[in-house]
Amino acid sequence: AWVSRAAYLTHAADDSIREQAASGGTSSALLVAALESGRIDGAIVCRTFVEEGKVRAHFVLARTREEILTARGSKYVETRFLREVLPILEENEGRFAVCGLPCDITNLTRWEEKNQRLAGKVALKIAFLCGHNSRKELIDGVTCKLCKQAGGQIVDYNFRTGHWRGQLSAKFDNGRVIRKPFSYFSDYRNLYFFAERKCVACIDHFGYDSDISMGDVWLYALRDAPIKHTGVLVRSERAARLLDAAVAEGCIVAEEVPREMILDGQTRIAPTHFNVSARSRAGKWLGVKIPDRHNMKVGPIKWFSAFVGLANMRWSESGRANLIFKIPRPVLRGYLVFKKGIESIK
Repeated sequence: AWVSRAAYLTHAADDSIREQAASGGTSSALLVAALESGRIDGAIVCRTFVEEGKVRAHFVLARTREEILTARGSKYVETRFLREVLPILEENEGRFAVCGLPCDITNLTRWEEKNQRLAGKVALKIAFLCGHNSRKELIDGVTCKLCKQAGGQIVDYNFRTGHWRGQLSAKFDNGRVIRKPFSYFSDYRNLYFFAERKCVACIDHFGYDSDISMGDVWLYALRDAPIKHTGVLVRSERAARLLDAAVAEGCIVAEEVPREMILDGQTRIAPTHFNVSARSRAGKWLGVKIPDRHNMKVGPIKWFSAFVGLANMRWSESGRANLIFKIPRPVLRGYLVFKKGIESIK
């Protein structure tokens, strides 16, 4: 499962699908093509909701093109995947594509092994490349700052759209719309503030148990391309058939590339994600117990990088977490540049 069959640079052919997508809109285009051709009966997708002024994400069953498109864009907040997805599969008949993070897809695969009736309803498993996920307190802190700027209550939110790093956007009940660079949110996230505990013990950046993995390709050679691309790794025959059909029908534009190109687009975050051994050893100094099944060699730079991330996570779990959002933006940005710098040292 760790080895992909093929790799592609892709994007949705329809620019209206790409419009609100986090990258090239490929996952939405693939799901729409499969649904409208009758190859699937629906797709289980993750949507953003505003509940009592709080931004949350939930998994829902989409049975139409419009319902699929309302789920466009990345969701950087904790979810309850199995709690929401298993009832959808149990209560509905048909063949469905299921989207999730790598850990979500692994958990679904384990359930499939125990429940063949449920497994028969899963037509495709799509994993989105993932560095780690964040607890709801992060989005609550960021949107609280935005609400103060807008002088109103939030009614709609989009984590990231647009080219390259993209922008976040928030709508408010007084009619105001605020757009910020995605870094307004992601700087905290990339420093591991409010990271989910489960993520620090995870090595799966690429969705090893999925049929197909998708994500951004952070290559500077693509930065000025007129259309943002989605990197795709195909792992199964059924995924290859669905992708080939969508390309043949003109729904997706795809160029096969060496798998190394997709990996090169993740050269900073993927090795850091995989380095559980460093986090396990650094965690002993911070009271964070992290199981290590790999026992890899850990140099001082990797240990220090892991220590910084875990220390930030621990701070955000403490009673002083509110102080994180009082850090001046230039200081926060400088701190992130420092962390990225040490992560890039070989």
